[in-house]
Amino acid sequence: MKARLSRRTLLRGVLGSTAIGLALPSLEAMVGDKAAHAADAHPIFGLFFWGGGLPWHDKHGAEQAGHADLWTPAETGANYAPSQLLAPLAPYSPSIVTGLTPHTDVPPTPPGQDDGHMRGFMVAMTGDRIRPEGFDHPSHTLTALRPSLDQYVAKHPDFYADGVPKFSSLVLGVSPARFHEYGHWNHISYNGPDATNPPIMDPVQLYNLLFSVPLDVDLLKRRASLLDAVMADGKDLKKRLGAADKLRLDQHLDHMDEIQRRLELSGEVCEAPAIPGNSDDIVTKTDIMAELLAKALACNLTRCFSFMLTSPATTHVFQAQGANNDFHTTVHNGEWDAARNVTELQMNAFAALLARFQGTQDPEGATLLDRSLVFGLSEYGEGYKHSTSEMAAVFAGGCNGRIAKGYHARNPGGNYSTAHVTLLRALGIETPSFGWNGGETSEHISGILV
Repeated sequence: MKARLSRRTLLRGVLGSTAIGLALPSLEAMVGDKAAHAADAHPIFGLFFWGGGLPWHDKHGAEQAGHADLWTPAETGANYAPSQLLAPLAPYSPSIVTGLTPHTDVPPTPPGQDDGHMRGFMVAMTGDRIRPEGFDHPSHTLTALRPSLDQYVAKHPDFYADGVPKFSSLVLGVSPARFHEYGHWNHISYNGPDATNPPIMDPVQLYNLLFSVPLDVDLLKRRASLLDAVMADGKDLKKRLGAADKLRLDQHLDHMDEIQRRLELSGEVCEAPAIPGNSDDIVTKTDIMAELLAKALACNLTRCFSFMLTSPATTHVFQAQGANNDFHTTVHNGEWDAARNVTELQMNAFAALLARFQGTQDPEGATLLDRSLVFGLSEYGEGYKHSTSEMAAVFAGGCNGRIAKGYHARNPGGNYSTAHVTLLRALGIETPSFGWNGGETSEHISGILV
């Protein structure tokens, strides 16, 4: 029996005094059986975020009682029967954990840092609390203390150990509705304090970014060389700055480094799909964006993304679902039937993305969903009273066999960052612990991490 080749096998040689390596095409000897491929394949990580949480019920407290819990499955363990709101995701056998809540400290000043809109989001997305400095509850001004999960993963040396592809991550969105037109309410992806990544929400813009052929590759490479010289000067400047300015300059240099790397790789273009259309329907638009994303992942243009279906405190109007006001107002008015209908619609959008991943194969024959861990989350448990108990945590995809499918773990009052530890370890990222400011934990979720 012939030995199986690693997908990372290179043709090696020496040119002058320089060692060189040339990648091989996909060979049958590299593929082997599915189990062997899974052990060697690169994992894909993504966040799928929806605004507004879930419909409320008595697990949130007496004030929210009187309605059925349509999210939590009746059984725990393997092969659970999906609840009503998880039914759209059932064909993809997601694992979920229910009952989780933030465990971070809440400083008394400035006041308002316990607001679920803000606290729940920050813990779910970053593992840390809101940054107290500069926080102002009346104007809803806030920022993060550290990167969001998508950027934490994309910049971790364990994730792209063999080299970063053209895009370290893609930041995408669907609904343009916003609670405020500033700051936090427009983004879910953070590089760090006051450093957000705006989502691409136009399918044609995404298409052009991913698949347009550059007109002058040599010119772009010269620009990359110029950036290299400028960045060297920036590193010299850093020696003369204080700690706060060093952090700001580091973030700026990281951004420039990302631009430089893309310029250097500008000649690498995948076979393009058809030029996409657009839609005002969020499920249809999700499908359009997901098709482009799936193609980019299959071409290895990136292996990390965030997908903001609706923004924090979304003001999207879901009239067909019985919500005549914007959704933020709808949940605060206690319109439970509309909240249920909208959540079901958002799960249908999530399912549209997973369907594209399930239907797209990589060069070795595995589906993108086999390789992926798509973490589904929202900003709090429910929007009616901003409760941060019972926050959603969905693990979709197999992550190369590292995530169990169809498993329900329940831990009422459990630390939300146990979900973070679980997904990071599944991705092969060394994680002795995760979380900060009272939210630290070294525990993962038994039954979901394989």
